[in-house]
Amino acid sequence: MTVKIIADSGCDLPKSIITEYNITEAPLLVYPEGQEDKAKKVNDPKLIYDKMREGRIYKTAQVPPNFFERLYQKLAKDKRQAIYISFSSKLSGTYQSSVVIKNKIGEENKDLDITIIDSKCASLGYGLIVYKAAQMAAEGKSKEEIVDVIKHYKDHIEHIFTVDDLKYLRRGGRISRTAAFVGGLLNIKPILDVEDGKLVPLEEKRGRIRVINRMLELMEERGENLSEQLIGISHGDDLEGAEKLKHMIEKKFNPQEIMINIIGSAIGAHSGPGTLSVFFLNNTNY
Repeated sequence: MTVKIIADSGCDLPKSIITEYNITEAPLLVYPEGQEDKAKKVNDPKLIYDKMREGRIYKTAQVPPNFFERLYQKLAKDKRQAIYISFSSKLSGTYQSSVVIKNKIGEENKDLDITIIDSKCASLGYGLIVYKAAQMAAEGKSKEEIVDVIKHYKDHIEHIFTVDDLKYLRRGGRISRTAAFVGGLLNIKPILDVEDGKLVPLEEKRGRIRVINRMLELMEERGENLSEQLIGISHGDDLEGAEKLKHMIEKKFNPQEIMINIIGSAIGAHSGPGTLSVFFLNNTNY
């Protein structure tokens, strides 16, 4: 029996991959502002983006603890080895709650054999880790082998992304109202990164073309053996922009493969429509 791979819905992998590798998705919750008592997972990111363009504000919440209780009890009953790769603990409380529940159930049932890893990543950067783990599990690799590669990936995945409208970062508390207003007037676009699991600003550029060109420069500066990698691109309902970025990356780096997918509801609720992200390794020696 192969090792079971579990991930949060914030991994933003295409549904075809989730299905093919039988990855269990833990649902991060998304709900309209003011409806916390009716929190439920929103499955349609396109709907989220359309509503955000109309002014709707969405909030998010971590995976419900009872999801992990049921899942871990079933894993113990089936005596199934598993690895849960979580969304960054600096961006969600899901990792901590899953550890608490693992310890509780583990005390009651010694057949629970699950390793929980904080990816310290988000979106498709996180997804590339989950995908690699799922591929290794399908190949029959041991849990220890898979864990070793996950740890390498989480330490060496680069997140380079930009948002199209600063107001969404303002709503999430990432920048001030004044900065968002001035940035909007001057067509300022930020370039951001995820470092040690936290969202951090890198640079600012005026205009989307300059931002994308700089993203490619950062790939060249930070990436290693890009021609041999699977590169991830995620977008906030901007497939046209993602395809243009893909063609530019292909022309400049000729990578082995490029995966494109829409940013899911949980992250899109904070980053907003028009977000463009690229993910790659800065160290391929594993």
